[in-house]
Amino acid sequence: MAVARLGRGFFSRYTPEVARDLLGCLIVRETRGSRLSGRIVEAEAYRGSDDPASHSYRGATKRSAMMFGEAGRAYVYFVYGNHWCLNFTTEEEGQPGAVLIRALEPVEGVARMARSRGVDDLRSLTSGPGRLTEALSIGGSFNGEDVVTSKRLRVEGRAGQVEAGTSARIGVSSGREMRWRFFVVGNPFVSKGKA
Repeated sequence: MAVARLGRGFFSRYTPEVARDLLGCLIVRETRGSRLSGRIVEAEAYRGSDDPASHSYRGATKRSAMMFGEAGRAYVYFVYGNHWCLNFTTEEEGQPGAVLIRALEPVEGVARMARSRGVDDLRSLTSGPGRLTEALSIGGSFNGEDVVTSKRLRVEGRAGQVEAGTSARIGVSSGREMRWRFFVVGNPFVSKGKA
């Protein structure tokens, strides 16, 4: 059964709701005649001036400006000097928000993803934000990509229900009281953390 790609309205909502509703959705990356995809099994919400862990907490900067713009854009940034992180922007323009994609369950193009990552262990292939961007060949050129219209990156809706768990976000020192990490309960591809 074909599932439609997500439209602007899906992303133009309260960030934690978008993060929860992304669970089970499919990220599709079209590259050089190949289709790579993975089902979202873990995501974290980050939102504006009420969230001290958000890049947008102190206002727009060169890096965080994407969070203040149109919903449904890829917000891609480099961290720890060694990997890229993929987010999708949310909310109405002017209200900053983004959802960090933390883990995927590989679906299509698994052999190619494994070659990109240089690993054989399927469970570690896309279980972590840096791992999944490497597996899908997503880097800085994707920052600002419109996933609602893009030919190379999109999100398709879920084909069924998932059981969502919540926890504090991983690797943040402030805003830990916000249970804005969402994950598919019992899924083996959820990254190591508080699942």
